Amino acid sequence: MDWDKLRIFHAVADAGSLTHAGDTLHLSQSAVSRQIRTLEESLNTILFHRHARGLILTEQGELLFEATRTMSKRIDAATARIRDSEEEVFGELRVTTTTGIGTIWLAPRLNKLYEAYPELKIDLMMEERVLDLPMREADVAIRMKEPSQADLIRKRLMFVRIGLYATRDYIAQHGAPETIDDMKYHRLIFQNQRSPQVLAGQNLVKELMTYEIGATLTVNNYFGVLQAAIHNLGIGMLPDYVTNAFDSMVRVLPDIESMEVPVYLAYPEELRHSKRIEAFRDFVEKEILEDKRKSRQEASK
Repeated sequence: MDWDKLRIFHAVADAGSLTHAGDTLHLSQSAVSRQIRTLEESLNTILFHRHARGLILTEQGELLFEATRTMSKRIDAATARIRDSEEEVFGELRVTTTTGIGTIWLAPRLNKLYEAYPELKIDLMMEERVLDLPMREADVAIRMKEPSQADLIRKRLMFVRIGLYATRDYIAQHGAPETIDDMKYHRLIFQNQRSPQVLAGQNLVKELMTYEIGATLTVNNYFGVLQAAIHNLGIGMLPDYVTNAFDSMVRVLPDIESMEVPVYLAYPEELRHSKRIEAFRDFVEKEILEDKRKSRQEASK
């Protein structure tokens, strides 16, 4: 089968348009159309339904697109390995993590990584969906659950507990709850039960809801919970790394917390020798050690 025609087919299927695919491939619309027609004739099947709003894959087209998508990701993986330098750190690094870790812990620290490696290009993807690392949906992941995918190198970075936090200004205005019963005088801010989250967080919410709570505010991710708490809307249920990331946040009711949640770093086995991965891994581990040092200092005061 002609690889060039498959490449053109993949671009058309991805764009859903002959014109847009042609722009990407630097080919005329008629040239793209001709290649697709020739491919359909060689396969003796129709790959696209044509209509005024664009192109839709047929069932046979879906099968072929799945195959070309897999091929494209494998080629990307091979290209990444070829481009990795033996001595330098440069190029694109696609990092996937949860919205909470990405917005609260990782993104505010990336300036240190860029200072060390100014030619590095980070593509930070923050979502609760677990991306497929072996299929190169991302290069490296930080997750609050051990990855189950095969062919991954994984390293446990730290443990996180979820507790109750408020700003110093909020406590100055409203006072800090001394017992769980005092929460009836405060607004509790937490992730709603419909949003993807670790089981430890869900269980803590269920436990708190067995008590009399004042008003509540639910958000679908920890960044939203943090923003509400920072703006003094109430007491937020948040991961404990917020205390190192935001000096204005303090712990309340320290006896109320979730079970420990492990945080893992993972990347494909085929990127074992990637200098970009090595630089990112070392940066993350250094930041975690710095957090632990700060926590010990705070505890000794």
